[in-house]
Amino acid sequence: MVNIHTPPPLVLVVEDEWLLRLELATALEEAGFRVLEADSGEQALALLVEVPSLALLVTDIRLGGAVCGWDVADACRAREPFMPVVYVSASAPDAARQLTLSKFFTKPIRLNEVLPVCAALVAF
Repeated sequence: MVNIHTPPPLVLVVEDEWLLRLELATALEEAGFRVLEADSGEQALALLVEVPSLALLVTDIRLGGAVCGWDVADACRAREPFMPVVYVSASAPDAARQLTLSKFFTKPIRLNEVLPVCAALVAF
């Protein structure tokens, strides 16, 4: 009998606050996701070149560099038009920049609110 194993969904977490990035990554891994982490928009864009496919992007908006979370989301959607995006930011949401299949959470976040949304967006 052949056992076909589907790997867990791959999530990219982009957050420049290391403690929040660690908390998000750990919680997502415990929820059954595989997680890649980036501490800047530039690092996130570099990872996109290396990774064939993502199931979900979780990104802060203000990342401290030249590339913001909106830019990372745009780059992800250029590759995968219907990839879900979870925005996490202390800034107010910009309705004009939000994408379909996206959700915005204002910092400070509650992981017990974010995780179910991530699972629902990926639908696994």
